[in-house]
Amino acid sequence: MVTSVCVIGLGYIGLPTAALMASKGLRVLGVDTDAGVVSTVNGGRVHIVEPDLAGLVREVVARGALSAHAAPSAAEVFMITVPTPLTAERRPQMAYVEAATRSIAPVLKAGDIVILESTSPVGSTLRMAGQLAALRPDLRIPGDIAIAYCPERVLPGRILTELVDNDRCVGGLTTACTERAAELYEIFVRGQVIRTNAPTAELVKLAENSFRDVNIAFANELSLVSDRHGIDVWDVIALANRHPRVNILKPGPGVGGHCIAVDPWFIVDAAPEQARLIRTAREVNDAKPDWVMAQVTALATAEPDLPITCFGLAFKAGVDDLRESPALEIAERLAHAHPGRVAAVEPHITAPPKGLEAPLITLDAALARGGIFVLLVDHSVFARVPAARLAGARIVDTRGLWRRGR
Repeated sequence: MVTSVCVIGLGYIGLPTAALMASKGLRVLGVDTDAGVVSTVNGGRVHIVEPDLAGLVREVVARGALSAHAAPSAAEVFMITVPTPLTAERRPQMAYVEAATRSIAPVLKAGDIVILESTSPVGSTLRMAGQLAALRPDLRIPGDIAIAYCPERVLPGRILTELVDNDRCVGGLTTACTERAAELYEIFVRGQVIRTNAPTAELVKLAENSFRDVNIAFANELSLVSDRHGIDVWDVIALANRHPRVNILKPGPGVGGHCIAVDPWFIVDAAPEQARLIRTAREVNDAKPDWVMAQVTALATAEPDLPITCFGLAFKAGVDDLRESPALEIAERLAHAHPGRVAAVEPHITAPPKGLEAPLITLDAALARGGIFVLLVDHSVFARVPAARLAGARIVDTRGLWRRGR
């Protein structure tokens, strides 16, 4: 029975996972290269916004079940949850995974388990095993060390719930590796822990997010077609979805986040000739901010004295996560194109992000300011704005919250 886990990377996935495992009786060592994160966690605090996480971290740190460190130390399981961003050429950037693998190699011992959770191209788990084997020739890998892949599949804002309730897909390099890794997840997962092999588990994760991306791209493209014909896309979607076998998603200003905006490119990179639809969907979603910019620019040019306010900077509603956010991209571009005219409202952060040349203001101040309102994120606080307070504003609504006659 596993009693200790070392989690490498205390970000949006690593910290909630570490805290949850600690709450289930495991001794968890969290590792992060950011000294500020280590200090924050050891103080029983959190550096990310996620419902119920602060209380859970405070509890498990107080009783010594979770501690944070700058480097790995001995444990029975090593879980890698570091970022896998894209390079400028839209290729998978695996440097963080490789660095994490190097960091755990000196403390590995026979009988340990190494699990990669970071979203990764097909073949990454096998390559990680090869890297460990080269660093530790005294160990049989896999054999003495079990190697597996298990992708997260959670929704920001519901991470602690979904880490427990969602099914998990565990794929090892051997059947024995799979079984040993699956036994760990069964300690804290109520959903089904499904056994497979590593390459299948890797592609499952990429397929899940690519499926979402393709369907969002359809909605975003439909919004462009509707605009071309002067039709309200929200009416089109509402009526089309009354068909029993149609479920069109909601369009927006683009697609952001650490998964859907990134993972499809991993498939395209590995199979460019086969992944034509996946590539096109990415291109449609990546281009949607250009369309939003054109709408705002037309209004700003026609009425050059009006201030411009961006409502929302996060990549989705209800979170503070700015990673790959099309809303933030649009706000930055507007601030650059119209210096001195742009402000932003983002209720989940307290200071403007680096690179945004526009002040953060309160919702009340923004509504009083008037001018051009660019709704980019469907935060619940924006949905509650009375229609009367929008009267007279020029509105570019990418989320359908402030539609006429709502």
